[in-house]
Amino acid sequence: MLRDYMGVIVLNEDESNIRSLTLNRPLASIPIFGRYRVIDFVLSNMVNAGLTNVGIFVETNSRSLVDHIGTGKPWDLNRKIDGLYIFNHTLRGMIHDDIKVFKNNMEYFYRSRKEKVILARSRMIMNINLEKVAQFHEESGADVTIVSKRVKNSDMYTNCDILNLDENGKVLSVGRNIGLDNEMNVSAEVFIMSKEFFIQAVYSCMQEGTCSSVMEYVYKNVQKHDIRAYEFEGYLGCINSVSSYYKVSMDFLNYEIMRELCGRNGNIYTKSYDSPPTKYLNGANVSNSIMASGSIVKGMVTNSIVSRRVIIEEGAEIIDSIIFSRCTIGKNVKLKNVILDKNVIIEDDKVLIGDNKYPIVIEKGSRIEL
Repeated sequence: MLRDYMGVIVLNEDESNIRSLTLNRPLASIPIFGRYRVIDFVLSNMVNAGLTNVGIFVETNSRSLVDHIGTGKPWDLNRKIDGLYIFNHTLRGMIHDDIKVFKNNMEYFYRSRKEKVILARSRMIMNINLEKVAQFHEESGADVTIVSKRVKNSDMYTNCDILNLDENGKVLSVGRNIGLDNEMNVSAEVFIMSKEFFIQAVYSCMQEGTCSSVMEYVYKNVQKHDIRAYEFEGYLGCINSVSSYYKVSMDFLNYEIMRELCGRNGNIYTKSYDSPPTKYLNGANVSNSIMASGSIVKGMVTNSIVSRRVIIEEGAEIIDSIIFSRCTIGKNVKLKNVILDKNVIIEDDKVLIGDNKYPIVIEKGSRIEL
């Protein structure tokens, strides 16, 4: 267990291509797979590896994230010593700019007794054994270890960082995936380094003014430091746009992927709710779908993900769609390739059909009327 490590989750993720789902919440608290939030995966990966000290750095507009995480009890982080820390600040323009936030909270790092840091963002969906990564890092003697994955479907990782490696796994340079190549090493945005290196990186960025984030500092100094890549062989989903969110969600309907994400290297923990089981009434027909608790179903649901407390009236057809909690879908409504945010009402007889790469998104609290 990684008792000497502290987790740092920095939520300075670019939300410009997923704005319709982040108007009222950070990307990290977007509901996913019917019962989870995006941040549950990176947070669970850390606690499954034995981390007991995790700091989350988030910008404003974080009410839903704070409500979801609370004291950290679902992750056993509600502790008297160490535990969960949320740094909610008001700095604007934090995207790819975390140095000022770290600098303003440097006391948190100095006071911690942990000697090593696992730095990560939330948008990479995977279930990874971080103990193996830490063991690789310590045995290699590298200054920094970055988790990467060799992928062949590069269009799923558009705008992600890609690592150019030598035959020994040393990082030679870092670029950006613009879709030119089909096969590449994608950064999973998990970094392991000593706390001393982390603090020095923050001060170097402040003094030199050449980098605005620790990750950027690592990427720009691959020739100066020993930066290695740890190859992750499991499923890796990146959520940086509406289409990628939809793709990762639909992947979850694949039993093997669902089984891997939910338990291959430990459970994924989340905030629990006390809801009755979903009620299936006459006319209900559900196939290859995920149904959370507390819903009432009278219509057809196929290849879809339905969150808690959703009402689906008779004659309704939901195909290849994602329904967030507390939505009401009227009689004879037809939805295909649609994402409904929370508390959406679709009145009777409406038909909404999106594209399987560019689904229709109905924003939170909307009412689609005749």
